[in-house]
Amino acid sequence: MINGLIERFDDYRSALEGAVAKADGVPLASVRIRPPLPKPGNIDCMAVNYMEDGTRSEPAPINAFFKSPNSIIGHGDTMVLTDIPATIFEGEAEIALVIGKRASNVKAADAMDYIFGYTNFIDGSARGLLPPGNTFYQMKGRETFAPIGPYLVTKDEIADPQKLQVTLTTNGTVMQNFNTDDMAHKIPRCIEFVSAIHTLEPGDILATGTNHRGLNPFMDGDVVELEVEGLGKLSINIQDDLKRTWARVTRLQHAESGKEGVQTPQLTGKYAPG
Repeated sequence: MINGLIERFDDYRSALEGAVAKADGVPLASVRIRPPLPKPGNIDCMAVNYMEDGTRSEPAPINAFFKSPNSIIGHGDTMVLTDIPATIFEGEAEIALVIGKRASNVKAADAMDYIFGYTNFIDGSARGLLPPGNTFYQMKGRETFAPIGPYLVTKDEIADPQKLQVTLTTNGTVMQNFNTDDMAHKIPRCIEFVSAIHTLEPGDILATGTNHRGLNPFMDGDVVELEVEGLGKLSINIQDDLKRTWARVTRLQHAESGKEGVQTPQLTGKYAPG
């Protein structure tokens, strides 16, 4: 239904706005906010799409990957870390585009016309799974690994999507804090690239990537909140029945400590190094 509404939004917008104006609201605390797009046909995610605060000398080659529509959860829901030998679980703070009309072989100059709106997006990752070089499917496509919301914001509400602050906190501590102006391949180019590979339909999601320097381990009991400027605050819970632990540090902090590896190693629990 929501995909159809997005496709025909111009026909229904005035009626929806009129209904809202006449209605009595209820406190948000009294309702559960469901995922605004419970079953997108496609979830495309850009890979390595930030200049990492100037630490990259040039953009990485443009690339993307799929996440399963079954990965979607919403505000207040729980990301579940399953019994798999991942070296670490992370979640990437991103702004996602929601496609408003059928897009195939779109040119960058026309790409912004195909956007319906924007939403917060967390790209859950289970890293280090074997075999090497063949892990994106296992790492990214898991159920509950695509939190979105708490709602969709239509594109007319966002003056410049390439100049928005992105902030992710874990248990109230800021871990990721960057601006979308650091994006390597800008939004029009992302739409051009993906729509040249396959058609995007109304209600599809295109997540635009993250600045990896603030990535940090997700652990059982964590409350993770993502706020992209103008898009509200998405809050999710983390559940790990194995109670695995890692040092509470970002990738940048780990690198600055001089220790080996891209991410901090697992400290305790099943699959911790012997």
